[in-house]
Amino acid sequence: MSATKKERREKREIKLADKRASKRAERNAFREAVADYLAGATDTVDPPAPREGMSHVDESPAGGHATEAPRAPRGPLPLEPAGPCRYRIPASARSHMRVPAILVANATLLEELRSDPALEQLANVTSLPGIVGAALAMPDCHWGYGFPVGGVAAVRARDGVVSPGGIGFDINCGVRLLRTPLRDADLERQKERLADALFRAIPSGVGVHDGLPIERRDVTAVLALGVEWAVEHGYATRADLEMIESRGRLEGADPDAVSKRAIDRGFNQLGTLGSGNHFFEVQVVDEIYDRVAAAAMELEVGQVCVFVHSGSRGLGHQVCQDYLDLMGEAMRRYGITLPDRQLACAPIQSPEGQRYLGAMQAAANFAFNNRQGLTYRARRAFREVFGAVDLEIVYDVAHNVAKFERYTIDGREETVLVHRKGATRAFPAGHPEIPERYRPVGQPVLIPGDMGRYSFVAVGTEQAMTDTFGSICHGAGRHLSRSAAKKQLRGVDLVAELARRGILVRTPSPGALAEEASLAYKDVADVVDVCEQAGIARKVARLRPRVVVKG
Repeated sequence: MSATKKERREKREIKLADKRASKRAERNAFREAVADYLAGATDTVDPPAPREGMSHVDESPAGGHATEAPRAPRGPLPLEPAGPCRYRIPASARSHMRVPAILVANATLLEELRSDPALEQLANVTSLPGIVGAALAMPDCHWGYGFPVGGVAAVRARDGVVSPGGIGFDINCGVRLLRTPLRDADLERQKERLADALFRAIPSGVGVHDGLPIERRDVTAVLALGVEWAVEHGYATRADLEMIESRGRLEGADPDAVSKRAIDRGFNQLGTLGSGNHFFEVQVVDEIYDRVAAAAMELEVGQVCVFVHSGSRGLGHQVCQDYLDLMGEAMRRYGITLPDRQLACAPIQSPEGQRYLGAMQAAANFAFNNRQGLTYRARRAFREVFGAVDLEIVYDVAHNVAKFERYTIDGREETVLVHRKGATRAFPAGHPEIPERYRPVGQPVLIPGDMGRYSFVAVGTEQAMTDTFGSICHGAGRHLSRSAAKKQLRGVDLVAELARRGILVRTPSPGALAEEASLAYKDVADVVDVCEQAGIARKVARLRPRVVVKG
């Protein structure tokens, strides 16, 4: 086959894959509306039929794994108080439960969650073979695919299972915080110019293919080496590596376990933002809660910083889909039965489990490089506007990943695979896996809110290690489905409204902006306060948005 014919065929395959992904996103948006309907949401009437133009969402069930609306529960799940900001679903609540489930919430958040299918999903997670302790849900919890978003589960490495639904479609979707030497006044003088420069520099939107200029052969190195690849190619510095979770590379990555279709979908998306709730925000620190920790991070009131939220793009989505198909077959082979097929899994030590882990870790490395590419582009845009100004990484955290870690389980040290689906690692002071400069205060935890309010920086605690496998929330969590948010804001010019509040927005899709409006999300301040009251995090700083780039 000639090179020209081969290129045309590859383009057709990529176009077809993107079309299928769009259809899957439409089906998932429909399922969100159905969930609201079944939960008795006040702003929803009859569940609408899927239609053209439904927007991309973060959790995208696909292929044979597209699911019907949640089944009617078999009676309400009991929720017992279990300590400060903790509620327990006892293991006796459902016949399939192997361990209890714990929800981290206060009374207000609990009332909102009582009618959410996420609680039934949480109870289902407890049925995973090898699960230890309890299945956990963070205060930003809401319905997802397989696990609820905000779900955490640890399974024994020696005889447990790995479930792609416990990691998510956007593998290593994560957040990065950059600090600058600029002050709020510096930003105000150049805000319009910076907003335009960033919008030009950062490709955003559904299916955008304006990635860094790499060769197809480079993808293998990106998947295997993580951000080491970016250092070698001038997109990162050695100092950057030190400030990224796992130094920007998950060991065990197996590029050969990533399908050609996944590589085709992600190859030209490296260094692009994506859509949905992904964002690039210029923010200003407006409050410090812990001066010692803030000093370690070199954060102070009035300082200009940048929050970046993106993941593994089409490559990660395709990896998840590929292995959901494989896991369904593996469950039959190994005799595993579960109450929800979205929890499809395979034994960690099986060939299927090992192959998925290798692919997942490779996709995670792609995501680290994606955020690095966005950082590279942001640095160039800032220098275009402000001259010789440095953007330094404060930290970069993953929140859709599974990692092998050691914890004390029933009095003995055990290696477990911790699934964090929309949950962030939160290690305490002194932990050897966090950068040396942060060991006196704890690992930075980055918790974005919505584009109209604020985001937070926190640090992990020892209690998080004993209570939540070193995990906390990853953001605010949705309060309304995307369709419900758009319905409430029909006719509202959000770009103009935010501009009146001093927030400039740049997006290729203004019509979809309502899906990400403040009213669509819980107040992240409430979510972070619950984590602090539960003892699993300590607030450090609050930042407010000034410039927002959305997909």
